[in-house]
Amino acid sequence: MDNSSGVGVIDKAAQVLDALEAGPTTLAQLVAATGLARPTVHRLALALVHHRLVSRDMQGRFVLGGRLVELASAAGEDRLIAAAGPVLIQLRDATGESAQIFRRQGDWRVCVASAERPIGLRDTIPVGTQLSMKAGSAAQVLLAWEDHDRLLEGLQNARFTPTVLAGVRRRGWGQSLGEREPGVASVSAPVRGPSGRVIAAVSISGPIERLTRQPGRMHAEVVCGAARILTEALRKTGD
Repeated sequence: MDNSSGVGVIDKAAQVLDALEAGPTTLAQLVAATGLARPTVHRLALALVHHRLVSRDMQGRFVLGGRLVELASAAGEDRLIAAAGPVLIQLRDATGESAQIFRRQGDWRVCVASAERPIGLRDTIPVGTQLSMKAGSAAQVLLAWEDHDRLLEGLQNARFTPTVLAGVRRRGWGQSLGEREPGVASVSAPVRGPSGRVIAAVSISGPIERLTRQPGRMHAEVVCGAARILTEALRKTGD
């Protein structure tokens, strides 16, 4: 299908933004992903940075900018968060554990929606919390389907291994035991955007004493079900 609008500079800028959906990207990776000339990509990326539609992380890589979040919020177009509330409540009630949705932002994963267990011992992660991409089942899920270079970079100093990520890709879900915080277990599954890319992770988390040392055996099916509901909601809005 021809995605050309007839306005070349807009189409090229859109290609750059589409390429950044997968996460932090170097200039060379942007050139490879878009197929555009390096000087063109560089000029467009810097112009998008000027307008805060793109920003730079600590390593100088390009990432989607904060202005996009502001615009999405103002327009009420954040379909993932709009769909998240009832899905997370249902997931929390089905498992008895706190439920969250994480998105990757640069070197962090950020909680963008949550439904906390109302009473008893629980893992509390308020909306807006930034957590490491180096530990936890949500980090595993957000990294597992990245391209080879990003995968290798993400594994540096990570608490999980390439074998763990291969298992996440094979099963379609991840689990962790005390990776992020001692005594806390979690299970996560990928949420995909209309293009099929993993754009978020839906998770449950709580004490190992309740989730056991095999939390995926207990809860992977229902967590994956929640991820499928959210993926389908996003696919419908992309039609």
